[in-house]
Amino acid sequence: MQQQRCDVVVVGGGAAGLSGALALGRARRSVLVIDAGEPRNAPASHVHNYLGRESTPPAELLAIGRGEAAGYGAEIVEGRVASAEKLPEDGAGEPGFRVVTEDGRSVEARRLLVTTGLVDELPPVPGLAERWGREVLHCPYCHGHEVADRPIGVLATGPLAVHQALMWRQWSDDVTLFLHTGPEPTEEEYEQLAARGIAVVDGEVTDLEVADDRFTGVTLASGRVVPREALVVQARFTARSAVLESLGLEPVAQEMAGAVIGTYIPTDPTGATEVPGVWAAGNVTRLTEQVIGAAAAGLMAAGAVNGDLIMEDTRLAVAARRA
Repeated sequence: MQQQRCDVVVVGGGAAGLSGALALGRARRSVLVIDAGEPRNAPASHVHNYLGRESTPPAELLAIGRGEAAGYGAEIVEGRVASAEKLPEDGAGEPGFRVVTEDGRSVEARRLLVTTGLVDELPPVPGLAERWGREVLHCPYCHGHEVADRPIGVLATGPLAVHQALMWRQWSDDVTLFLHTGPEPTEEEYEQLAARGIAVVDGEVTDLEVADDRFTGVTLASGRVVPREALVVQARFTARSAVLESLGLEPVAQEMAGAVIGTYIPTDPTGATEVPGVWAAGNVTRLTEQVIGAAAAGLMAAGAVNGDLIMEDTRLAVAARRA
């Protein structure tokens, strides 16, 4: 059976991948999107700050995006890519890649666009994962409006905790910083917290209180229960970089305020990686990107991919004409 080959394989079908597939389809490229069906924002009820799609449920936004990309000829299949490899250049000197899924399917492509996103690694406190994206939150721009004026807790696990508490104070005047395993605030930070009316509680948080499937507070190691209606945590953002690593690309640490918040794959502004013919977009390369930003990055990368293919098509046409 003939090996399936297309212009571009897009690995990952979230906002970045579908945006890229849409643009490439409109550019009359043959596009295959391979998606594992594990969007990072699945636990959230709505997508925010997406102009024209504010408060759209994540699954609905993906369904709309899939339909739009497919409408321009992009093929979208479910599957998890296990690895990718660079093929030897053909007689015309054109690069190519083979992508293999976990179920053994393989496809060849002239170019790759990897939009596999990231994994949120939560602190090891029982109950956090079950409430993640509901009342356990990390981004005030994503969820702050929805918990405005409610009692909010901030779980300190690193040096960014005070910054988080000051940020979330914008949405509520009832914010408590739980020092948990985080560092002791400096005198200046204590003064800032006091000036903003943010309470500070010592002791580790050992459990979450839940009643009628709603988060109601935290339990400290001392047994004390502090009522809260939302809890802010600093997740570690780990890029889903296995596919890119199989091509020889290595993730690097992302630092913020002296703390490592995760890992990402470096690219240039268009999403081009250090491997010619491979682009990346979305959270796999920009850890703090929101949905609308990931979609924009997918579009930017798609334009660069198509431009690169146009130059390749032109080179091949000139070589054929000379022959």
